[in-house]
Amino acid sequence: MKILTQLAVLLLICFVGEGIALLLPIPFPSSVISMVLLFLLLCTGALKLRQIEDAAEFLTKNMAFFFIPAGVEILENYKPVADKILPLLAVLVLTTVITFAVTAGTVHLCLRLQRRLGGARA
Repeated sequence: MKILTQLAVLLLICFVGEGIALLLPIPFPSSVISMVLLFLLLCTGALKLRQIEDAAEFLTKNMAFFFIPAGVEILENYKPVADKILPLLAVLVLTTVITFAVTAGTVHLCLRLQRRLGGARA
């Protein structure tokens, strides 16, 4: 019952995000609004991590399950993109390599910064 209550809290935040997106004069993804809203609620202490922790852990552990509908949709709509498959694959590979490189660079930079700050404190 605890997870259902926590899921209800997360769903309520998503509904509020959807409502805000409908009120905005420009199109903006309600999922982004909901994440920002959740972040603000957690930062201000209006929502405690323990109030959603179990549901968030459950959703994170089962994240792969939520990609199944997207995969099925891609397979169902394969024909419109069949002639553009090579450029699409090139973009996917290129952006994956760029993401890996930027992530590795960021981690490297953070580790150097931590060492430098840690050395100054000691």
